[in-house]
Amino acid sequence: MMAFGLKAEAQNENKFIRRGNNAYADQDFKKAEIDYRKALEKNQNSAKGEFNLGTSLYQQEGYEESVKIYEKLAGALQTPEARAGAYHNLGNSLVQSQQYQPAIDAYKNALRINPDDTDSKYNLEYARQMLQQQQQQQKQDQNQDQKNDQDKKDDQQKQDQENDQDKQDDQQQQNQEQKDQQQQDQQQQNQGDQQQQPQGQQPKQISKEDAERMLQALKDNEKNTLEKLKLEKLKSAKRVKSDKDW
Repeated sequence: MMAFGLKAEAQNENKFIRRGNNAYADQDFKKAEIDYRKALEKNQNSAKGEFNLGTSLYQQEGYEESVKIYEKLAGALQTPEARAGAYHNLGNSLVQSQQYQPAIDAYKNALRINPDDTDSKYNLEYARQMLQQQQQQQKQDQNQDQKNDQDKKDDQQKQDQENDQDKQDDQQQQNQEQKDQQQQDQQQQNQGDQQQQPQGQQPKQISKEDAERMLQALKDNEKNTLEKLKLEKLKSAKRVKSDKDW
């Protein structure tokens, strides 16, 4: 009964693997994955089911899981051909994950087992070229980052200098405004002091007729004054003369 049960499980496993292979051939990779997983449910140690599952995952860009599968199979498979195939597929999954140095190591392991594997040789050279490009790009990115940091630092320094200059300009403007205000206040104060001081009366404008009348009045006044002086002299002379008679 036990032998019959194992045989039935193996038949079911192979049935799902065959279905998976047919789906894979039709490029229905999702259905192939499902059938390979069903095969592994029947026999979790099925190297064929696990190997093909990794391949179907790779075709669906499930690189992370396929890497894990092939890393496990590379150390567990018995035949050299199967181990070389596992290393080869591991390298492919690592390349797609842009892990070029581990991919190079995987291809080298595949070639140690099977030195005549032209696919692994080609992929090894491809991985080396991609690694070189990746390193160059990383260096360029690093240089660009350094340049961006320096540009940012320079921009910040320039901004700080402009801010300092603006502050100085504002301070100078404020000082000038205060100086102008003080001068204006001083001028207003001086004008106020001048207005408080007594002002001399300004001569009035007179007409020609008024001027002639004033002139005539001065002449008349002067004439009267002369006449009075003459009269006083005459009186004085009389008194003096009268005194002499005495």
